[in-house]
Amino acid sequence: MAANFLLTLLSKGAGVLASTPPELPDEIDDPEPVSALRRIGAVAASSTDGPRSSLMVRATRYAVLLPLVYRIGTLPIAWVWLVAAYGPLPAATIVAWVGVVANLAGLVWVLRVPDRDGRTTRLVLGADLVFALAGGVLVSAVAPASLYWAAAWIPFLNWTGTVGLWTMCRGVPAGVTLVVLGVPVQLGLLALGGQLPMWVPALIGGTGTALVAVVVAAGTLVLLGVATRLALAIGMRLGVSGERARTERALHDTVLQALEAMAMRGPGDADDPAGALARVRAQARAQAGEVRRGIGAPGGQGEGLAAELTGLATEMAREGLRAKLALTDLAGDTLTEARRAAVRDAAREALRNTLKHAGTREVVIRLAEHDGGIAVVIRDHGVGYDEDQRPAGFGVSSSMKARLTEAGGWCRIDSKPGHGTRVTLWVPR
Repeated sequence: MAANFLLTLLSKGAGVLASTPPELPDEIDDPEPVSALRRIGAVAASSTDGPRSSLMVRATRYAVLLPLVYRIGTLPIAWVWLVAAYGPLPAATIVAWVGVVANLAGLVWVLRVPDRDGRTTRLVLGADLVFALAGGVLVSAVAPASLYWAAAWIPFLNWTGTVGLWTMCRGVPAGVTLVVLGVPVQLGLLALGGQLPMWVPALIGGTGTALVAVVVAAGTLVLLGVATRLALAIGMRLGVSGERARTERALHDTVLQALEAMAMRGPGDADDPAGALARVRAQARAQAGEVRRGIGAPGGQGEGLAAELTGLATEMAREGLRAKLALTDLAGDTLTEARRAAVRDAAREALRNTLKHAGTREVVIRLAEHDGGIAVVIRDHGVGYDEDQRPAGFGVSSSMKARLTEAGGWCRIDSKPGHGTRVTLWVPR
C-alpha cells in the first residue's frame, strides 16, 4: 500500500516533494470546481513511491528559504528595538549580526550552489543548530541580569528559526524533538543568566512559541505539497495532451500521407505493374525507416537542415515528385533538433499536399537565411486553390502552422487558382 503523501511529507520533510508518481488522482487536476478538502484529500492519498526527479530534488531545497528570510528580517528589527530601548549590548549584537550574515550566506548558497547528495545540507543544519545554542549561551552568560529578558529575545528568535528550518528539512518529528530538547536547554540558560526563579513563565512562553514555529513550518510544508502535486497533475495533463497532438501530427505527416501516396494511381501503373509494386514497396520501406527514427532516434544536431531537405527530396522522388533544391550556403546550419524536425515535417506535409492536389509533379525547395532565422520556401506551379474554398485535405495546413509555432517560428501559405502555391516556413536560429 502506498504511503500517504502528506503524512510522509510531514514526517520526513521537504525531500518527499521530489517524488514523482506515474499518475495522480483525477480530483487533483479536476477542471470542475471541487472543495478544498476534497482536493487536499486527493493529494494526501497520492503516492510517494515514484522515482525522485533530480530537478525536483534541487527544487526542494528552496523550502528552507522561508526560515532564512524570517531570521534575516526579524533579527535586525529586534536588535534595533534593543538598542533604542536599552542601548547596545555586545553579546546580543554579535548574535544578531552574525546570524544575519550567516543566513544571507545560506540564502545565496541555496540559490546558487547545487547540493546533489545532500551532505552540505546536513552540515549546514548541524552548524545552524550549534550556532543557535551557542548564541543563547553567550547572551545568557554576558548580558546584565536586569537586561536579560530584553537581550534574550535575539537568540530566542534565532532559535525559533532553527526549529522551523529543521521542521521544513527533516519533518515535524525533528522540529518537535528540538522543542522537547529545548526545555532543559532553556532551564540551563535561565540558570546561567540568574533567572531560574522565572522558569515557569519562561518555559510556557518559550516552548509555546517554538511549537508555533513547528506548526507554521508544517503548514508551509502542506501548502508546498498541495501546490507541487497540483503542478505535477497539470504538467502531466498538458504533457499527455501535447504528446497526443504531436503523435497525431506525426501520424498524419508520415503514415497517413504515405498510405495515401501509395494508394494514388500513377500514369504508368497499368503498363508496368511490377514497377508500380516496386515503388510501393520502396515507399513502404522509406516510411518504416521514418517511423522508426521518429519513435527511437535520440535527439541531436544531426547533419543540418540542408541534409534533411536533401533526404526529403530523395524520399519524395520515390513517390513521383521531382523536387529542385536551391540551398543557400548558411553560416552555421545548427538549428536545434526540435526546430529542425518542425521544418522538416512541415515541409514533408507541404510536398505531399503538392503531390496530391497541385496537379504537378515538380516543385522547388529554397533554403535561405531570412530575418535572423532560416526560411524554407516550397513553390509549385500547379493548379493552386482559393483559400476560402480549399480542397479536401488542405485543412491540415493548420498542423503545419501549429508545428512551426511550437518551435518559435511561423508558416505562411499563399495560393491562387491557376498560379500555384507557395509555402514559407520560418524558424529562428
